[in-house]
Amino acid sequence: MGMYCDQCQESVKGTGCIARGVCGKSEATAKLQDTLVYTLQGIARCAEVSGKPLSPEHGRLMSEALFVTVTNTNFDDEAISTKIREMLALRDELKGSLENLPDHDSVRWNGETKEEFIRKAETSGIEALSEHEDLRSLKSLILYGLKGLAAYTDHAAVLGYADEAIYEFYVTALAALTKDLDADALLGLTMETGNMAVKAMALLDKANTETYGNPEITKVNIGVGKRPGILISGHDLKDMEELLRQTEGTGVDVYTHCEMLPAHYYPAFKKYSHFIGNYGSSWWAQDKEFETFNGPILMTTNCIVPVRESYRNRMFTTGNAGYEGVKHIPAPADGSAKDFSALIELAKTCPSPVEIETGEIVGGFAHHQVLALADKVVEAVNNGDIRRFVVMGGCDGRHNSRKYYTDVAGKLPQDTVILTAGCAKFRYNKLQLGDIGGIPRVLDAGQCNDSYSLAVIAMKLKEVFGLDDINDLPISYDIAWYEQKAVTVLLALLALGVKGIRLGPTLPEFLTPNIAAALVEKFDIRPIDTVEGDIEAMMTGA
Repeated sequence: MGMYCDQCQESVKGTGCIARGVCGKSEATAKLQDTLVYTLQGIARCAEVSGKPLSPEHGRLMSEALFVTVTNTNFDDEAISTKIREMLALRDELKGSLENLPDHDSVRWNGETKEEFIRKAETSGIEALSEHEDLRSLKSLILYGLKGLAAYTDHAAVLGYADEAIYEFYVTALAALTKDLDADALLGLTMETGNMAVKAMALLDKANTETYGNPEITKVNIGVGKRPGILISGHDLKDMEELLRQTEGTGVDVYTHCEMLPAHYYPAFKKYSHFIGNYGSSWWAQDKEFETFNGPILMTTNCIVPVRESYRNRMFTTGNAGYEGVKHIPAPADGSAKDFSALIELAKTCPSPVEIETGEIVGGFAHHQVLALADKVVEAVNNGDIRRFVVMGGCDGRHNSRKYYTDVAGKLPQDTVILTAGCAKFRYNKLQLGDIGGIPRVLDAGQCNDSYSLAVIAMKLKEVFGLDDINDLPISYDIAWYEQKAVTVLLALLALGVKGIRLGPTLPEFLTPNIAAALVEKFDIRPIDTVEGDIEAMMTGA
């Protein structure tokens, strides 16, 4: 076995990728990412022994390192190797003054050089977390939740917002992955991961809205203009801001792709007349859509698919994203703005995008906007005009089984409203589903991290309707997952007490039958079934 990776929904045959990742990750890249996590465990053990809190700087470095290992984020082996060396230096800094180090290979050098240690770690990785499959399953759930937690925490840190409690939790959780803990302790740590996920998403919501304003109802153009353009994908709104500022007055337009679509909803970006619209659909279709766009593409975070030669020389990465052979734009060490001039100059030499569709899509229904409509929503519910809300947030993916979500959206009764966030919406956000008394039947809250908005809406509705339990609301959950940020969102919903979540297209393969059964028993998590059967059950509250 050259590698083993089971952290995403599309791994080979539902049992894990063992030769090459479906995402395009090579054996070497997989081992380097495992090594990076292994090194972070050593940092956690050192920090735990010292009893001293991590500095904000160290906490942010750990966020970045975990984020690098999220599916479809970084395929550049040299960049990952550099990150490993940075983490080893941090580990050395932390253990420098310690005595009585814990007897764990990720903390002690045993006289090895860094290079020898890296080679050894590459072959050992983190596969030996526990010989007991159920315990290893729980540790995988915690680790993958941590990776998504780190991604959201890093998004907030880019905008200058941090919570040191989250950084301290990295220490607790990563150190726990090296210990022989029982199932009860690991289940408790799993729920604490969910609590931290809620904290991180609330922090990111605050960072985004205080920096760029509360999202507003917005009609987004999906056609194209006649000028050359730059396409920006991923999740980083700071990169969005800088790109718009630097392209103003250059004759180059800016378009969003996939999870960057919600940038159109923020008031701060509406002042840019060259911010044209959204181009294309979901992340997995980028290999075709990037070809027809014609201009430069900027990948700010994860969701990179194997890059085609037809657009490789037009593609750039930044932040934690990376791809071997693709130009990377680093953040200056002095904290100044990134320099996107290379994209702008290249764009001026490119033809305008090929039009692949026309029309508009509507979004901007984050919690502030929906709660502004609360009276209207409550009246519609009380009048029977809205019988049920269905939360269909989460991830999209390339498998045909995800057509289930398109079919559910299209066949839901006309008195239902879909609440969504994340790229799963591209399965149904261009369907003509109409509205209910002026309330669109698809309310898009934004990116996957904006799933927090959906939780805030639910909690506010519980208060408005005078209910004691969030599960008594007329809301059903039909969630699609793909990678580790979706695992984090799921754990956050569980931490908030949400039960009866339908999860698909498949249950996570890293869950053993025993652990899956335990989650089903405790939280009533359900695998999706048939479209008709699930709709019938959801409409009755089952």
